[in-house]
Amino acid sequence: MNRDYTLEKVRNFGIIAHIDAGKTTTSERVLFYTGMTHKIGEVHEGETVTDWMEQERERGITITAAAITCFWNPTYMAKGAKPEYRFNIIDTPGHIDFTAEVKRSLRVLDGAVVVFDGVAGVEPQSETNWRYADDGNVPRICFINKLDRTGASFERSYASILDRLTKNAVRVQIPIGLEDKHEGVIDLLKMKAFYFEGNMGMAIREAEIPPELVDDAKKFRGELIEKIVEQDDSLMSAYLEGKEPTLDELKTTLRKATLAVKLVPVFAGSALKNKGVQLVLDGVVDYLPSPLDIPPVHGIDPKTGEEIFRSASDTEPFSALAFKLQNDPFVGQLTFFRVYSGTIEAGTYVYNATTSEKERLGRIVRLQADKREEVKKVFAGEIAAAVGLKSAKTSHTLCDENNPIILDPIKFVDPVVSLRIEPKTKADQEKMGMALKKLSDEDPTFKISSNSDTGESIISGMGELHLEIMVDRMKREFGVEVNVGKPQVAYRETILGTADAENKYIKQTGGKGQYGHVKITLKPMEKLEEGAKIPKNVKRYEDFEFIDSIKGGVIPQEFIPAVEKGVHEAMDRGIVAGYKMVNVSCELTFGSYHDVDSSEIAYKIAASQAFQDAAKRAKPVILEPIMKVEAVMPEQFMGDVTGSLSGKRGQIEGMDERGMLRVIHAKVPLSEMFGYTTDIRSMTQGRGSVMMEFDHYEVVPSNVEKQIVESRK
Repeated sequence: MNRDYTLEKVRNFGIIAHIDAGKTTTSERVLFYTGMTHKIGEVHEGETVTDWMEQERERGITITAAAITCFWNPTYMAKGAKPEYRFNIIDTPGHIDFTAEVKRSLRVLDGAVVVFDGVAGVEPQSETNWRYADDGNVPRICFINKLDRTGASFERSYASILDRLTKNAVRVQIPIGLEDKHEGVIDLLKMKAFYFEGNMGMAIREAEIPPELVDDAKKFRGELIEKIVEQDDSLMSAYLEGKEPTLDELKTTLRKATLAVKLVPVFAGSALKNKGVQLVLDGVVDYLPSPLDIPPVHGIDPKTGEEIFRSASDTEPFSALAFKLQNDPFVGQLTFFRVYSGTIEAGTYVYNATTSEKERLGRIVRLQADKREEVKKVFAGEIAAAVGLKSAKTSHTLCDENNPIILDPIKFVDPVVSLRIEPKTKADQEKMGMALKKLSDEDPTFKISSNSDTGESIISGMGELHLEIMVDRMKREFGVEVNVGKPQVAYRETILGTADAENKYIKQTGGKGQYGHVKITLKPMEKLEEGAKIPKNVKRYEDFEFIDSIKGGVIPQEFIPAVEKGVHEAMDRGIVAGYKMVNVSCELTFGSYHDVDSSEIAYKIAASQAFQDAAKRAKPVILEPIMKVEAVMPEQFMGDVTGSLSGKRGQIEGMDERGMLRVIHAKVPLSEMFGYTTDIRSMTQGRGSVMMEFDHYEVVPSNVEKQIVESRK
């Protein structure tokens, strides 16, 4: 079986945005215009293809990233020809609670279309998603959507992109009219107007620019050309001599700058009113990368630890990254993977380099959201899903056994909200464990733990909605009924001071005894400067540092890992209120050993006891998660909302306007924010809303610490 589309004709991209900016509506138009559907599904009617889960259709929001494959012929090519380009698209959620879906999708995609609400412009989740794209150096184009809405302003939304996201955004289009007068768009490169007519805007009519917009178009075109020629010295010198570049030269230079993330083209339109979406797809072809345009993927050789690279080519050894698991009611577990190099056929064996296991790849399917199309073979640069892989998890590398590679894993943020759950019946108890395991395999930000003192099960996630959806999925997909406790905050503990401790663990029994003796120093972990080298005797993790300063072999080398393990385990149950400890540096400075009685377990216990002793004297404190809060409301309610946030230990950081509404930016402890969505609605006659995302951990005030400690007793 041969490849049906050459690599330069493939585009892997995601549609990302804040909640309610119109991502799913845009995705539905894409499916319709590319011929994958014959009817446009609307979010408000609960009939969309990409929002296929019951919970998504009921709430009108995207919860899980949906993958779709479609084919496109740019509008400037001959009508009726076979589609030239293949799009692999992922429609991602916009709600902060499901931010992991955006993060993992951007890790395997080559480009992104960032959608903005033409009334609100840049919103909190737009900033978070933009940051994720920056982290992965993902080229992107912007689509300012909803220009048909009352209060829409292309220029204000564009200014918010320049102000809050990047100075490199450039208009390639401007709208013809706004609100109910929004009729089409002007292409500033071609200097033509485009109108979208006929059935669902399928017929695109090219015309001259309306006379009243000619001056604006000329002014903005001049700005666009200046930004483009700045990227190329030869074009710049010709432009300064009075020679305007050709359309092809401008497009080629803009493409190069977009791929290098030096410029971000901005498009305009209204997906709901079927205006401008086809030209955004042309923009995907013109400016977003094919798999050949991205640098070779980086990984390490699991045998030697050396850096290796794989290029997007069918002839290179096979390598792919599993980025998502999904339970399918018909075929079982699906493992989504992105192929970076080589090819793989259904029915062959694949090597999981992360677990060093070999598995048979039963079937391969291509996804259309919740529909499946079986394929025999997948090639470099493609996204597909495998049926029947048992050991593969999110971030695992699948590769050729003779040429192993481990690709960089996807990093996820820790959950900040917990709930206590218990099964309603004995039958539910048996099914609950399996349901929780499957859900936590699917979502790396959904964690399960148990309280060893009470035997209760604790689920943790990114927010109240996240956990509510998970409990709902347990009931609907797995038939498990549970009782749910109140949401709890994921507090942490740390130390602010320095302390030493020495501990000898000696136990004599009839035969061989136990002997472990350690001396340690604890202090707060310091931030490493970028590019700083870590000494060989230091092991550094995200929240813990272990320094081996043993001289002269006073503790044999084989027992030092046991000391580290003892300290690490002691950190899991903190000193003040039993919460996990973070940001601690532990230095092992001295100790001794016994020729016969010393053992790993003895050093582990000695280290654990020494850690607890030192931590009690190193000024231990509790840390609480602080949320970045954005409250939006009409002006007359600003005083009430500001007062309520201040009363919740919030720090007001700024206020601004968004059309007719006012926006308050604040940092507030998560423990104070449970149920605040309901509070703000009752304060503002149902016209206010609030968005939260985790920002950082901070030391709790002493009066709050007392309450936390009391509640844990």
